[in-house]
Amino acid sequence: MGTPSVLWNVAKKCFTVGVISLTVSDLFSSIVPVRGASMSPTFNPKTNSLLESLSDDRVLVEKLCLSNYKFSHGDVIVFCSPDNHKEKHIKRIVGLPGDWVGTIYDVVHIPEGHCWVEGDNLASSLDSRSFGPVPLGLVKGRVTHILWPPNRVSSIERKTSRNRVSPS
Repeated sequence: MGTPSVLWNVAKKCFTVGVISLTVSDLFSSIVPVRGASMSPTFNPKTNSLLESLSDDRVLVEKLCLSNYKFSHGDVIVFCSPDNHKEKHIKRIVGLPGDWVGTIYDVVHIPEGHCWVEGDNLASSLDSRSFGPVPLGLVKGRVTHILWPPNRVSSIERKTSRNRVSPS
């Protein structure tokens, strides 16, 4: 007769942990895998080791910045693709609303409520140079730390390219 109450207690605790984890993941932070080479060498740097090439970086994404869209030049963000909302991208903010960003062919004015993002590895990055400024409403959070693999655990530094952006 004691077994059903033990199972019920375990089920309640698992449910509670699940609800709390989901709430934290939705409101405060989450862990996201980084795929591809568009942000190399910041994420997924190329190595000669087979083991390293099979292991994508895992990063911590904080979501408190979304309350007032508090972003800075050089922040790395996670956002939904403007072309396909099921895809998520990780890129670095180059321009914020009101900025003028120089591209290879033109100078682009970033409208209110948008940002200009680019990958650190420009040769293999699908970014604002392809789909234009990204609406801030598509941003899901700011990447703050690399959590995996263990030998790469570190915080993410802001890198800016001052010669390409002029504030309005």
